Amino acid sequence: QLVESGGGVVQTGASLKLSCTFSGGTFTDYAMGWFRQAPGKEREFVSSISYSGRTSYYGDSVKGRFAISRDNAQNSVYLQMNSLQPEDTGVYYCAADFSRGAAGIRDYEFEEWGKGTQVTVSS
Repeated sequence: QLVESGGGVVQTGASLKLSCTFSGGTFTDYAMGWFRQAPGKEREFVSSISYSGRTSYYGDSVKGRFAISRDNAQNSVYLQMNSLQPEDTGVYYCAADFSRGAAGIRDYEFEEWGKGTQVTVSS
């Protein structure tokens, strides 16, 4: 089970930190990822991180602004979002990929999904 938190309404240029708590398995068996979906658009890859935390990937639209991290002792993964823009608005989903290899970047690579948390960036 994955439960996201930390979403909200912020102004352009602000920061938010999303959290996702994992339960029901061995957290270190999973790579973790964040995806987002804006109204009327397809789900978009945001970031992912390997089970160890050593490797991470970012979508082109968030590189340099967002940072993913994980705390394996807390069974949690985080997404620090800086310099938020209106185009970052959407529902952000946490996802788990049963893999001790490279973290995935496509949604079909992830087996477990949270219900999402809304992020709204006003201009």
